Amino acid sequence: MSVQTDKWAPLEQSSESREKIWSKNRTFAGDVWFRFRRKPTAIAGLVMILLFLLFSLLGPMFTTYSYSDQNLAMVNIPPLMKVYDVGSCRVYISPSLKLIQVDGEGNLSGVLSPIRTENEKSMMIFDCGGKEVALYYGSSSYVVCDEATGNIYPSGYHWCRDHVLGTDALGRDILARLMYGTRVSLMVAFVSVLVNLVIGIVYGGVAGYLGGAVDAVMMRIVDVISTIPLTLYVILIMMIFGQGLQSIIIALGCVYWVDMARVVRGQVLGLKQQEFVLAARTIGSSSRTILMQHLIPNAMGSILVTATMLIPSAIFMEAFLGYLGIGLRPPLASLGTMCNDANANLRTSPHELLIPALVICLIMFAFNFVGDGMRDALDPKLKK
Repeated sequence: MSVQTDKWAPLEQSSESREKIWSKNRTFAGDVWFRFRRKPTAIAGLVMILLFLLFSLLGPMFTTYSYSDQNLAMVNIPPLMKVYDVGSCRVYISPSLKLIQVDGEGNLSGVLSPIRTENEKSMMIFDCGGKEVALYYGSSSYVVCDEATGNIYPSGYHWCRDHVLGTDALGRDILARLMYGTRVSLMVAFVSVLVNLVIGIVYGGVAGYLGGAVDAVMMRIVDVISTIPLTLYVILIMMIFGQGLQSIIIALGCVYWVDMARVVRGQVLGLKQQEFVLAARTIGSSSRTILMQHLIPNAMGSILVTATMLIPSAIFMEAFLGYLGIGLRPPLASLGTMCNDANANLRTSPHELLIPALVICLIMFAFNFVGDGMRDALDPKLKK
């Protein structure tokens, strides 16, 4: 087969096209997102944060319980119940030694009424659908048996459909309180970090730009504030404003901005000697314009990373204060107050502490993963 060479011609090439580096043009934001999404842990953290936001904001719309609804007949119900099949009905032994009737789907029907107590047999007799069943409490483990023969009824494990994550010591639904508690903890973290951003950027920017004696005095104030424990701030603020959500936000806003101020000051000290700042001064730009339109935008990468890292720290601090009992007022729920409420029943109902503690850990991991991904994405040295 012959090739007709007269129909083929070489492509035109110029020295300019040979020197050009062919790559996809991206904006700064597009380039940051390109590097951010190439890190699996950062994407996983971002997805977890979005899921927690949806869980806390939209979750309460799909549940019939509120964070304050109490049912003292259904206290300390676990998610996975040991149910005894009596024949005419199914029953579950609550930690308060009550027999709760359970249907075939795992829904709680109600508490059975006791008929009498047989102290010599260590039994409590209940009426279960017209049949008398006995709750034997003479050993370390309580069982449901037949009073006459003493035979233990067969048992099996069923998930609680009414309360997916169980109930606490006051009969409140843990899932509903977890939704509201996650919302409160995230709100405290975001609001406090927003306040820290404003105060820290302005304070650190002014200190770094002016320098000299002004910088020395302002940073000594920062050192004094950072040496006072946060718990003392909270106690003093609560004496003025009372116990509540606003006191926690004010306390975190009064302290956490010092880290942001140090970061901004360090960035401004390094940037104010650059040529673009000298050019701005040459054309007559004011100090405010140079600081807010030139120095702060160029330091925004470190600022965003620091803010992302401060969010899990604020969540943990709010949970710690709630665990100590100096957080929100009952019956308001946060992840810390839920852990505090679960202390009394830690041995009998460990799930009440495990569930909110696990949520705290997941939220902190998620924000740390996102912060780590943003640090790498905003670093121009890692651009490929």
